[in-house]
Amino acid sequence: MSAEGLRRARQKMQDHGENDRSVRAFEQAYGELEDVLGRGTGGTIAEDSIEPLVEVPSLDDYQPTDAAMAAALGQVAMVKLNGGLGTSMGVTGPKSALEVKDGLTFLDVIARQVLALRATHAVDLPLILMNSFRTREASLSILARYPDLALDGLPPDFLQGAEPKLREDDLAPVEWPDDPDLEWCPPGHGDVYLSLLSSGLLETLMDKGFRYVFLSNADNLGATCDPRIAAWMVENDVPYVAEVCDRTVNDRKGGHLAVRKSDGHLILRDSAMVAAGEEHFFQDTGRHPTFHANNLWVDLRVVARLLAAAEHRGGVGLGLPVIVNRKTVDPSDSSSTAVIQIETGMGTAIERIDGARAIKVPRMRFRPVKTTNELLLVRSDIFELDEHANVVSVIDHPEPFVDLDEWYYKLVPDFDERFHDGVPSMKAATSLRVDGDVHFGSGVVCVGDVVVSAPEARTVEPGTRLTGKA
Repeated sequence: MSAEGLRRARQKMQDHGENDRSVRAFEQAYGELEDVLGRGTGGTIAEDSIEPLVEVPSLDDYQPTDAAMAAALGQVAMVKLNGGLGTSMGVTGPKSALEVKDGLTFLDVIARQVLALRATHAVDLPLILMNSFRTREASLSILARYPDLALDGLPPDFLQGAEPKLREDDLAPVEWPDDPDLEWCPPGHGDVYLSLLSSGLLETLMDKGFRYVFLSNADNLGATCDPRIAAWMVENDVPYVAEVCDRTVNDRKGGHLAVRKSDGHLILRDSAMVAAGEEHFFQDTGRHPTFHANNLWVDLRVVARLLAAAEHRGGVGLGLPVIVNRKTVDPSDSSSTAVIQIETGMGTAIERIDGARAIKVPRMRFRPVKTTNELLLVRSDIFELDEHANVVSVIDHPEPFVDLDEWYYKLVPDFDERFHDGVPSMKAATSLRVDGDVHFGSGVVCVGDVVVSAPEARTVEPGTRLTGKA
């Protein structure tokens, strides 16, 4: 049954116009998927096969010269992973087109950060998006507001591949006539390496003298192209650097690096790779003290060499382990057909590259916006954009905890409706919990621990000072 499913999936990709490398990579991943499902492991990493990673150099201990930073940054190209839609937050287009701070979108902030880095260090730092077919047009229209971003001979983006979602019952391509676009998915951000090759961008960057690429998610506003890390990478001749942050209880479900016992290689273990019954090991912040920030620095020559070696052997790609992502074909409809998306993570390339290392970075380099709780914090007065468009905190105490009622606030349109005149001041808050349908007027101030309950719809009047139970 799965052999027929693979044949149909391959034909569907060819009919869709996917390039030969993408089709072959899918075939490889499909075979690994069958093996994983046959073993019943789900592509997991057992705790007894790894050692915790505890010895990690800290960026705070490294102070390069301005000249070293400029020289290193001049060899770096910045690629933002921008293929995602904000469907889980009710956003219909690219998530990076969502306004996050001072009326600016993610992409506005990123563009300004890049222009500031160029001016400060006198380098031509490229900004290139890895788009999906769903995000390209809207994203490029935002970058078009910044004509100075363009660099001769370099495109503003390249497209990642697309693959069919597979029915969970028979691993055949799913059919969804109501919206055929939902039959397709990106193959995870691990596709970035193969897409750089297939698009010709890998060769172009190297021909223009760029040795490294900095990879990060477009929705992580803290992931600036820090020249200190570039200088550390150059000085220590490291082919691959993964950024990690100190882990707290709030990060216990985030992926972490570990040392594989069998060969001493660093590996990445995400939550989907945890063996059944071992969640307590995975979430033990004492045992695994850092988490993977999904910010990577990679030597392009090493990637090119590994990809060429794979093709010489008749393979394709870096052979990254598959992630079995179980969803429904329509993410907004839990009753729609159950599907499997075969994915890979770009961070798992760490186990393929000899000499790969991790570096511990400040928490400020991990500022994702995955939920409206995080969106409220970023939009609040505890963060500002500095003169370099970096998101900086203006408080000297821990960030407040935010828990908004998912029924009324999970989706951005509902969130915006209830904070039509702006989110409350959070500088003096330690927590904000909202239970029920509450609309907030302008100038609301939260102090200490605030709980707002509303058995019925209510409005917090403009200028209200909230403290305790309100």
